Amino acid sequence: MDQSSKVEKKYDRIAGLYDLLTSGNEKRRFSSWRKNFISPLKGNILEIGIGTGKSIKYYNENCKLLGIDISEKMLQRAKERLAESGRANITLKQMNAENLDLENDSFDYVVTSCVFCSVPDPVKGLKEIRRVLKPSGKLIMMEHVLSKNALIALIEHINNPITKLLTGININRDTRQNVVNAGMKITDEKNLAFFDVFKLFVAEKNG
Repeated sequence: MDQSSKVEKKYDRIAGLYDLLTSGNEKRRFSSWRKNFISPLKGNILEIGIGTGKSIKYYNENCKLLGIDISEKMLQRAKERLAESGRANITLKQMNAENLDLENDSFDYVVTSCVFCSVPDPVKGLKEIRRVLKPSGKLIMMEHVLSKNALIALIEHINNPITKLLTGININRDTRQNVVNAGMKITDEKNLAFFDVFKLFVAEKNG
């Protein structure tokens, strides 16, 4: 079984409990981050790893959103949320971030939220994002990353094998460098929580 299939099966298994398991972080952090960074966006938007659809209610009604996820069972809950919302400007599809079945230069924005800790080949996924962004498009990432603080980074490195084994999540990825390695230019970054563990990155296609 390849790594992407393992990720898909993992999220299929936990789909029924996912909202409960993440409710604390959602209330304390992610709901306000989504409101601040997603709500103003307009145009054609791709959200990678939309999961159970927690972000749906934050999107501007004037945008056109495609939300994708590798897990069909996660998407089932997202589809329920979408039906409850009555929103006609949002489409949901099952898709692998490393192999986007989408046209080049299609999106004004691509959004991710704690997704690239789980993508098996993050640079490959980010190169796909670069491909589907319009020349003037922007990538907006809310991710947990490897800290620049030596002590925090050491803790992340020590715990990562356990976290990866139990959940498939990597807590020590240098996402900033991965974005650069994918050929994009970071135009803005902000620390969001736990010093610099949770961060916002804004990047552009860079030519």
